[in-house]
Amino acid sequence: MFARVYSGGLTGVEAYRIEVEVDAGGGIGQILIVGLPDAAVKESQERVRSAIKACSFLMPPGKKWVVNLAPADTRKEGPAYDLPIAVGILAATGYLPTESLADFWLIGELGLDGSLRPVSGVLPLSIACESSGMKNIVVPEANADEAALVEGLTVYPVSHLKQVCSIITDAASYAPLNTCASEMFRLNQQGLGFDYDYADVKGQEHAKRALEIAAAGRHNILMVGPPGSGKSMLACRLPSIMPPLEFAEALELTKLYSVAGRLSNKRSLVCHRPFRAPHHSASATGLIGGGSIPKPGEISLSHLGILFLDELTEFPRGHLEVLRQPLETGNITISRAQQTLTYPASFLLVGACNPCSCGYRGDPVKYCVCTPSQAERYWARLSGPLLDRIDLHVDVSRLKENELASTECGESSELIRLRVLRAVERQRMRSPGRQATYNGQLNHQQVLKFCQVDDQSRTLLARAITQLGLSARAYDRVLRVSRTIADLSDSEKIMPMHVAEAIQYRGLKHTVGV
Repeated sequence: MFARVYSGGLTGVEAYRIEVEVDAGGGIGQILIVGLPDAAVKESQERVRSAIKACSFLMPPGKKWVVNLAPADTRKEGPAYDLPIAVGILAATGYLPTESLADFWLIGELGLDGSLRPVSGVLPLSIACESSGMKNIVVPEANADEAALVEGLTVYPVSHLKQVCSIITDAASYAPLNTCASEMFRLNQQGLGFDYDYADVKGQEHAKRALEIAAAGRHNILMVGPPGSGKSMLACRLPSIMPPLEFAEALELTKLYSVAGRLSNKRSLVCHRPFRAPHHSASATGLIGGGSIPKPGEISLSHLGILFLDELTEFPRGHLEVLRQPLETGNITISRAQQTLTYPASFLLVGACNPCSCGYRGDPVKYCVCTPSQAERYWARLSGPLLDRIDLHVDVSRLKENELASTECGESSELIRLRVLRAVERQRMRSPGRQATYNGQLNHQQVLKFCQVDDQSRTLLARAITQLGLSARAYDRVLRVSRTIADLSDSEKIMPMHVAEAIQYRGLKHTVGV
């Protein structure tokens, strides 16, 4: 007897439909799985056999079940095919009605006792289910809230194979999950708070101003200063002034984290911008993604959020050069012999490092022991093309005695965030429906349209090109930063003072003396 069950597979962060075809014929009780299965899929035959036995179904010893995962030219990975394979075998054996199988997508990993365990990637699979025209999906209970984020989809949460059999036999007797994704997002955001506040930071007004510009326009920033000057402290508080996630962005992030298997059991929807801070000893695969079983890396997990690279110059140069593509395109493409995957990677890069190997070059208190050649080799770890893609270069100096001894609190994150939100709103109103909302994401044509300057500003820019040796890319980035500074000042036009402030963030190599 023949049966067909529908499920889904993942390629990167996207999903596609898979047909699980099962044919029962004469044999010796063997389950043969074809269609490019990996080891986890091949091992499912033993899990499926034990789960069926635990449900008191008898698998006839004189039969052989051939399971085909179509399309057969794409590699199938993971244990999510356990449930559709088990249901297909039961239907092919005659225990379940085959005519009801066409109404459902089935996803889940089986335990030996027939219980359902959660799997990763349920949200993109649910989106693909709804896009294919199917309206019903059966998932493990732990993944139900995640699947319910897709509007128009009827979600059946199950904890055991017996429940799945009951749904296939009589779906009307089983109540689906009813939830409102937008309401869930609203309630989850209400409980979000921040552990750190810029009110705790003494001094460093120049650096806080630069971080405010970075948050308002999504501009990459590099902070350079001696040890203990507060670079990491400033960076860790940046999420407290970032604009909140929108619902569409939350779904996009949840989809990515679902594929990576990083969704919390308590929270099925990502409601805050990620802040990722990988150590400089992280591998290239951990940073950019990939692996034998491809997963998103740190740069993708920081999508729509912040990627903080502390001790930037300690990262291997090859790892840092990989950042050049996502900083320009907002995604990372991983090419392997068998497949090419593209993961989203539109992040705000925040780097921090010392001005030299000993850390005290240019410091007014401690003497630097590095020779000029040692300082040059230290900065040679960062390539010119990478530095060119960083909009804001900021010196973070040692705090003065009166600043350290002061008991006054600095400006709170809430006040800074209000200015950031006003600037972001100006960017959205300037071009409604435009994909690149932030000034830091404007392309060249959009820079020409939205970043027009007067003659005095052009004179400043021409002088900066000569004195700082700005490239064409850096020139555009100065204009983008100027546009953000003008937005923070509630100015419709870019004034010379806005351009002058933007230019001062491009002179890092001169200030550190390299």
